[in-house]
Amino acid sequence: MLPRAILFDLDETIISFGSRRLILQAVAEEFAEVFAPVTPHEAGEALETAFRVFWADEIRAAHWRQNLVEGRKLAVAAAFETLVDRAPTLTPEFAATFGERFHIYREEQGKFFPNALETIEELKRLGVKLALVTNGAAAPQRAKVERFDLARLFDHVQIEGEAGFGKPQEQAYLHAMQALGVEAHETWMVGDNLEWEVAGPQRLGIYGIWHDHLGEGVPPGSSVTPDRIVRSIAELLD
Repeated sequence: MLPRAILFDLDETIISFGSRRLILQAVAEEFAEVFAPVTPHEAGEALETAFRVFWADEIRAAHWRQNLVEGRKLAVAAAFETLVDRAPTLTPEFAATFGERFHIYREEQGKFFPNALETIEELKRLGVKLALVTNGAAAPQRAKVERFDLARLFDHVQIEGEAGFGKPQEQAYLHAMQALGVEAHETWMVGDNLEWEVAGPQRLGIYGIWHDHLGEGVPPGSSVTPDRIVRSIAELLD
């Protein structure tokens, strides 16, 4: 049975930006002569590792997701520190150039996951109350809402930069539920981040559904156990 309400994450839940590692590798290929003798594949691996470490720090992530491009530049700079012995041309100045290019390239890749739009439209038709709850700065996240014409699909749109709070703060989920007029036991949260869309909501009694769009499974050693795992949000209608 479907719940009375579903809270949806945006990035990598409804909108796909593709594999970050492969995008980092593609940008490295554009600057192959600067990275040499480090190959674009090696650069992509090192950059992905640095990005994972950078964004895993919740305090740092909460700060820099309000200025995403600068945060990405810092993550790139951290990766370059691990490669500079082999490629002295990987300077802090080039890290800023690379970070800017990666940011633009990745944002250009945004598109609906297969059947995501149709699934949300069907949930709305079935009378499920829907909220979009996304972290990030006001301007870029609002631009995505408008670019993909999402406001018409949701009863409540909540952007961290506009609301003044974001996941995994309890207020983020409580405010969304209040806007929909529902309680935790009537609500699902769906998203790709195990802490923000599963563990945080579960602490309030919300049913946490993890969007494992990469099919990698819960990381070994993770303390988070999703109530349900889906590869596609279309599975919500099963």
